[in-house]
Amino acid sequence: MARAFVAKAAYNLTTTEATIELLRTHRALRRLCGYDCIREIPSSATFSRAFKEFADAGLGDVVHKHLVAKYIGDQIVMHNSRDSTEVVARERPAEKEKKSDEPAKPKRKRGRPKKGELRPPKEEKCLDIQLRQTAELVLREISKVCNWGAKKDTGGHMHSWKGYKAHIDWADGGIPINVVTTSASVHDSQLAIPMARISAERANILYELMDSAYDAPQIRTAIESLGHVAIIDPNPRRGGVPEEKIFDPATANRYKERTTAERGNSRLKDEFGLRNLRVRGHAKAHLHIMFGVLALFANQVARPIKG
Repeated sequence: MARAFVAKAAYNLTTTEATIELLRTHRALRRLCGYDCIREIPSSATFSRAFKEFADAGLGDVVHKHLVAKYIGDQIVMHNSRDSTEVVARERPAEKEKKSDEPAKPKRKRGRPKKGELRPPKEEKCLDIQLRQTAELVLREISKVCNWGAKKDTGGHMHSWKGYKAHIDWADGGIPINVVTTSASVHDSQLAIPMARISAERANILYELMDSAYDAPQIRTAIESLGHVAIIDPNPRRGGVPEEKIFDPATANRYKERTTAERGNSRLKDEFGLRNLRVRGHAKAHLHIMFGVLALFANQVARPIKG
């Protein structure tokens, strides 16, 4: 049944019923999925129960990690391109947490404090806390419920969606080596540090390529501590881009390799079912994404190498 779900993603089918019909008519595919005759094909209800069991067991992550170890292994990954993509869901978004009844903090005047005035210490930033935490702990604390998110597309236009966000690390050749699914509202920068650490355990990476959403000193520090080179598009905040962040011609040319992530995300949506999310809940949504990732992984590995 797991093979049938991968076939569903590979053929970009919308429903389980369409997958069952394809198994009935496609003899070779039916045998690849382990069914010798039509009457052995389970019903849609059985497929649904199996999908839930696969989701609870984290089957997609287990198989994907095995594939990365088998086909990437000790090879050097020259460029690891990190990006996220929206995943639209058909479920009710989680309600926002209500504000507590605690009194609002008094506003203080800007500028230096008066003589003898004591001010509370500034709250520690989330990225500073992540530097001290393990990747597993960070991922446990990240929001994973269905909610609303907004993001600028490649043309600079803001758009919103309801559902989840898939954060993916792409190796050269369009092979996904790390996938994390979060709430749609989670900012890309919140996943950079844990994903960099997990990907470093799976592959020997030299360069990490990211867009301006990841431009933060904490992220650069974490990546450099792994022995990787961070190439991050500078974010033009107040005061413009510092001179030391402007790419030299060689770095700018290397940064162009980040289009691997954009092409990979587009293929997942257009060819491997990311636009066909019909299940509800984070665990099932993540498994749906992972079946598409597994199908794309196999497709990329099977492609002939151009000389």
